[in-house]
Amino acid sequence: MWLHLIVFVLTFCIMEFMAWFSHKYIMHGFLWKLHADHHKKDHDSWFERNDAFFIIYAVISIIFFLLWQNDILEIGLAIGLGIFVYGCAYFLVHDIFIHQRFKLFRNTDNPYARAVRRAHKMHHKHIGKEDGECFGMLLVPFKYFRQEFRKK
Repeated sequence: MWLHLIVFVLTFCIMEFMAWFSHKYIMHGFLWKLHADHHKKDHDSWFERNDAFFIIYAVISIIFFLLWQNDILEIGLAIGLGIFVYGCAYFLVHDIFIHQRFKLFRNTDNPYARAVRRAHKMHHKHIGKEDGECFGMLLVPFKYFRQEFRKK
């Protein structure tokens, strides 16, 4: 039981690195065509091509669930849940809190939340593929935390 809990937490934490890595080197790299509309909206749809990345990670999570269900990988459930829960956190923080795809958490006055929002805003000031910064979601450069905690 403890092993599964540790693997779940570790997977969640590793997903922050995976999000940073895939955002910096894949989304702003060879799959820029899927991510570009997230930086510069070129359509009228609520959905973005960028949403395909949710599907990619969902499929990876499902694969781990199936590996566990078919007795191929005992810790597959813990890994699949870690990926799934990180995806839920990503959706809440990135799509709802930061980009306001649903109008919730608009008046959040928490220094950590403001730092995350500010770092992401700095990322979006670059509408092109190059010269990006702040590719993480939950862990962003400390300077943004310092700025927000000084305001309080």
